[in-house]
Amino acid sequence: MAAGPAYGEEKGGSSSLGEPEYGHDPASGGIFAADYKRHDDLKEMLDSNKDSLKLEAMKRIVAMIARGKNASDLFPAVVKNVACKNIEVKKLVYVYLVRYAEEQQDLALLSISTFQRGLKDPNQLIRASALRVLSSIRVPIIVPIMMLAIKEAASDMSPYVRKTAAHAIPKLYSLDSDQKDQLIEVIEKLLADKTTLVAGSVVMAFEEVCPERIDLIHKNYRKLCNLLIDVEEWGQVVIINMLTRYARTQFLSPNQNESLLEESTEKAFYGSEEDDTKDAKAEAAPLAKRKPYVMDPDHRLLLRNTKPLLQSRNAAVVMAVAQLYFHLAPKAEVGVIAKALVRLLRSHSEVQYVVLQNVATMSIKRRGMFEPYLKSFYIRSTDPTQIKILKLEVLTNLANETNISTILREFQTYIRSMDKDFVAATIQAIGRCATNIGKVRDTCLNGLVQLLSNRDELVVAESVVVIKKLLQMQPAQHSEIIKHMAKLTDNIQVPMARASILWLIGEYCEHVPKIAPDVLRKMAKSFTNEEDIVKLQVINLAAKLYLTNSKQSKLLTQYVLNLAKYDQNYDIRDRARFIRQLIVPTEKSGALNKYAKKLFLAQKPAPILESSFKDRDHFQLGSLSHLLNTKAVGYQELPDWPDEAPDPSVRNVEVPEWTKCTSREKRKEKVEKPFYSDSDGESGPTESADSEPESGSEESGSSSSSSSSSSGSEEEEEEEEEGSGEQSEDKEEEEEEKRPKRKEKEGSWQAAPGSAGSPSEEEEDEERAKKAKKKVALQGKKGCAETSEEEASGFESSSSGSDSGSEAEATQRKAPPSSRAVPKEISLLDLDDFTPPTPQPISSSSVISTSLVTDLEGLTLIDTSLAPTLLSPGFGAVRTYELLHRMAGEGLSVEYCFSRRPFPGDQHMVAVQIQISNNTDTEVKSLRVSEPKPLSGMRIQEFPEIEYLAPGETASVVMGIDFCDSTQAANFQLCTHTRHFYVSIQPPVGELMAPVFMSENEFRKEQGKLTGMSEITEKLMLSEKYRSDHAIVQQVTSAANVGRVPCGADNEYRFAAKTVTSGSLVLITLEQREGAAAQLTINSEKMVIGTMLVKDIIQALTQ
Repeated sequence: MAAGPAYGEEKGGSSSLGEPEYGHDPASGGIFAADYKRHDDLKEMLDSNKDSLKLEAMKRIVAMIARGKNASDLFPAVVKNVACKNIEVKKLVYVYLVRYAEEQQDLALLSISTFQRGLKDPNQLIRASALRVLSSIRVPIIVPIMMLAIKEAASDMSPYVRKTAAHAIPKLYSLDSDQKDQLIEVIEKLLADKTTLVAGSVVMAFEEVCPERIDLIHKNYRKLCNLLIDVEEWGQVVIINMLTRYARTQFLSPNQNESLLEESTEKAFYGSEEDDTKDAKAEAAPLAKRKPYVMDPDHRLLLRNTKPLLQSRNAAVVMAVAQLYFHLAPKAEVGVIAKALVRLLRSHSEVQYVVLQNVATMSIKRRGMFEPYLKSFYIRSTDPTQIKILKLEVLTNLANETNISTILREFQTYIRSMDKDFVAATIQAIGRCATNIGKVRDTCLNGLVQLLSNRDELVVAESVVVIKKLLQMQPAQHSEIIKHMAKLTDNIQVPMARASILWLIGEYCEHVPKIAPDVLRKMAKSFTNEEDIVKLQVINLAAKLYLTNSKQSKLLTQYVLNLAKYDQNYDIRDRARFIRQLIVPTEKSGALNKYAKKLFLAQKPAPILESSFKDRDHFQLGSLSHLLNTKAVGYQELPDWPDEAPDPSVRNVEVPEWTKCTSREKRKEKVEKPFYSDSDGESGPTESADSEPESGSEESGSSSSSSSSSSGSEEEEEEEEEGSGEQSEDKEEEEEEKRPKRKEKEGSWQAAPGSAGSPSEEEEDEERAKKAKKKVALQGKKGCAETSEEEASGFESSSSGSDSGSEAEATQRKAPPSSRAVPKEISLLDLDDFTPPTPQPISSSSVISTSLVTDLEGLTLIDTSLAPTLLSPGFGAVRTYELLHRMAGEGLSVEYCFSRRPFPGDQHMVAVQIQISNNTDTEVKSLRVSEPKPLSGMRIQEFPEIEYLAPGETASVVMGIDFCDSTQAANFQLCTHTRHFYVSIQPPVGELMAPVFMSENEFRKEQGKLTGMSEITEKLMLSEKYRSDHAIVQQVTSAANVGRVPCGADNEYRFAAKTVTSGSLVLITLEQREGAAAQLTINSEKMVIGTMLVKDIIQALTQ
């Protein structure tokens, strides 16, 4: 199996079709083999009659896929083996099909009858794999079959198959949202499932399909709370987030009476007796209106059952529980999450970043929670900059009068850091501390003034900006600092700092009457060289001095205003014109002139330095929207607490008599209650105790999931799979032995009263004693269920299977002229033409199928309908770019444009039309391209040499460049007989593609394949001149070389193209909304091209 690496193979393992590929995977059976011999030995092995050879071939193919190699050309050979009787081969075939079914949909549809038979297979893994493959074929025509398969799988005996059914639900919903009602019925059925394996997956399906249907959760709420500890980690995250939203709609806020109670207790403690009697009546009214808060037992159940998960090893689970406690728990109990979050700060920097974002938000509202862990937020020199800045944010939020001296000492060391962004953030943090804590304001101000003598200009500039904000609070006491800052105008060059100094001097010019005019004199000298922000402050300073000290500054002010009158920036010209009219009294100046002094020298309120995280808590903590501080796609708002609690009886579930608990169990549960109620208020167990429950919960999760997944068909696996069956049984026995040990270690870790998923110790002993009987009973039940299922599913599924088997060949040979007239079952296999599998979704030489022709009735298409169109035949019709200016080219000027014609030599190249003009008095000889230096992968086809170009003449030539679907520039030399000029051509992203024509159905089908990360959606406001059909189409086609796709909707525009090099589809949809609003969607597997194209089209439509 050992061989050298793949030489010259592309990164993803895919190679352009039709070109030889050298040094393939060893399984390809020959080094330096051409494409038609590619993987020949694997194909022979797959076609053989020996299962051992097929198994070996499939192992190699799956290994190739795991290493990122492209094995799509083996699809026809693999799909033939889907009906193989060997279970090991069948499993691997399904693994392969799940990977490639979406790309090779036509061939996958041929085997649909085999997948349907696989849904009835005795082996649970085969049933699950068949459903997974079926849901991976994203073709709308098989939606009814997928729906039927999901309904059957939801009733399957095996929890693993039911879990797969839950995973298939969002796939089907994204393919056809009209099936929502039927899917909700399946979700409702699966939500009632009592196995931990299914719980997480079905809640994920619920969140994707119908998150608004809270009523589905009522009956399952307590069961989900009790199962939570045993669900797998990612299931726990999903369930916790869903239950957070649920609890906010069903329970009352635990902190609703807190503010009133706090006020009344404070007054009772500090106030005199007279005050008490006066306020007693006023306080009694609001308190009487509000009933005393009593927590709902279901609310307490959720908090109690999620608390142990704070010790989870998965950071996402800990974060999910932390946000649940923050949003749902009483203030007194929220403190338990602090220790768990601080523990996560020892993790990777990515985890730290997310945790610190959430801690920064929490620390604004609940400062006391993190104060004991202040030292955990001290900054290490090895922390990345963004982590340092977040820790600074937290330290600033936690600062109070008791710990401020410690925090300021820390800040003092941070200022010496080499990281300039971090130093600037530290100086701002010092400013915030000074604003919030009055007693250290002078200390902070003195420290910042000392920083003004720092060698680093950025440190000085940031200090100036912060000092300006602090001085606004008490300027009269700090005239010395203002004088000191005035001297810095000669040295500081950072515009923001200069502007801040000038504003301070202008605002408090009465405190420094001698210095202010001199500063204005200096600034007037350098006015023309200053930045715009500084010029505006110079004008303001001049105006303020004119109003307070006109004798000294009248001429200076006029000089500055005259300079500003002719400035290049219109803001500065407008400001100068406005101020001249306002402060210099003339006959024309109106009544405002009298109030000029009040306008300019009015008392300004001091700025409030606030945390940037102050308003983030309206997003749910731990969500992507909270991290980005903007609403992300798919984000669901956290509901407000209800004013009155909804009826709690909706969560009651009637328990049959035979399942009710014994009196002994009830006694045990009563003993357990003090453990939870005592521990709820505590900050959490010690470090040494942390590890034991964590391992216990992991054991319980793995034991319950493994036993539930293997119990459904344990004996069948022993008969048919041998190795895997024995392995799962051994695992189960090991886990069964571990469970009693776990119970001894932590007897109080049992689930809450009425728990469905946690048996008592007595039951476990009986369970092990009667294990054999249970297995036999289970198998008996399963046999009955399977036979009844087969009878119930009845004629429909079996007939569809036989139909698809018998009629597949007939429909391939001769297809009916109109596929719409054929019944639905037969149209599943109505695939009349198959092109060989290609990496490109649509090749330029593809032929339209007969079923497509019926879709395109009424449209006139030429034979080569998928070939690129010529959108801009003339040279002057498209935008031209300068390649060589006539000054740099010593009289030779060169322009180029993208003609949007196919390049005759190579269809993978972009045609670039070049126009060369000789503006000199002498002739130019031997014009040619020399030494092209393209980047790796790029190719340049030079234009033929121009032997002679007379003075004043112009020549036009075409050259071809393969940009490899990249906007990087192609560099080369343009040579004459005497000179060499280095030039480069950089293409706009819209010129890297060629238009493709397709029907509306074809467009939707291709768009369905390119979802998820291949889809980019942006909202925009259309410019007034680009709201008509003609204008929109013209702007989009000028921004990108695309072809228009016919569309039935009036407010929707569709365009399609393929990239010139790789042939990857680029699909553009523009949907007009109300008014000027519109939504642009681009689907392409080339994400970089899609992102850049979105920007270009939005710019074209909004400019």
